[in-house]
Amino acid sequence: MARNGGKRSGVLTGLLVVAVILGLLAWAAFSFSRSWTAPRDQYPLQGIAISADSGSVSWPSMAALNINFAYMLATRSSDYRDPAFGKNFAEAEKAKIGFGALHHYSLCRLATDQSENFVTTVPRRPKVLPPAVYLAFEEGCEDRPARALVLSELTTFLNQIETHSGKRAIIRISREFEDSYRISADIGRDIWLEGNFFPPDYASKAWVMWSDNDNHVMEGVDQPVEHVVIKQSEDQGQNQGPSQESAQ
Repeated sequence: MARNGGKRSGVLTGLLVVAVILGLLAWAAFSFSRSWTAPRDQYPLQGIAISADSGSVSWPSMAALNINFAYMLATRSSDYRDPAFGKNFAEAEKAKIGFGALHHYSLCRLATDQSENFVTTVPRRPKVLPPAVYLAFEEGCEDRPARALVLSELTTFLNQIETHSGKRAIIRISREFEDSYRISADIGRDIWLEGNFFPPDYASKAWVMWSDNDNHVMEGVDQPVEHVVIKQSEDQGQNQGPSQESAQ
């Protein structure tokens, strides 16, 4: 009996050691995933996307970490304004970090109402990056209009915010939205895609901006943020999307 008890104890000890090792490996992988970003030698211009949910942001720290640009949520739909937008907008400018405004587009509201919300929230300034428009299905909005209507309304929205900003917008598209509406095929704008760790390929044309890690932990921000990179032109080695000058 003592011999069998010793064997069982040895097996349990071995299983415990294996469990501890697996737990440590899982924690190491989790920690690595939260700190990972695409290599800067491949993507020299790197930035973040934030909102009030990100908490407090130390913009001097962002500059020290060589964050080149930041897109910050400004508006959503026709009636929401991000409460941190004004502060982040002003402080990013002081820190000499490229900064731009992001609008979450809604299928449940008229384009003109949404553009009014955006243009009355976002100041028009020469150094501001091109506006970004996020196309993703939102909680609480079950409308799924025909593709022709979506393209028509989106074009109206883009024309109005581009007239305000003086710059062509960047279209950020979720995989689900692109699968449903194939927006990238018929909207003549640079596109911004999503995909943790692996470059995305779900659009009909090449992306110029990529959210490479949507749970990136960094010093100077209360909560994890989205990390974003800009692709370089293969022909000329020049960055597409927000310009080198405006993103620094």
